[in-house]
Amino acid sequence: MSCSHLDSVRTHRRNTTGCEECMKTGDTWVHLRLCRSCGHVGCCDDSRNRHATKHFGATGHPIITSAEPGEDWSWCYVDQEVVDVP
Repeated sequence: MSCSHLDSVRTHRRNTTGCEECMKTGDTWVHLRLCRSCGHVGCCDDSRNRHATKHFGATGHPIITSAEPGEDWSWCYVDQEVVDVP
């Protein structure tokens, strides 16, 4: 399968240095994910709050990239596959 959502990639810049919602509530996270449509930073599904996936559910922004040092993978929620983001 080939991801048809690469045209939604608009940014590689983070809005914040941590999970936006967790930072507001004083909560913690495990790993961070960057929304490639708007720059939202959310916590991963291993985190208690799963804000990256909740952001996808609320906005439909399909592609996230790991915001962890040394990781360079991206994921399309819609196609449920790892994608190569330019």
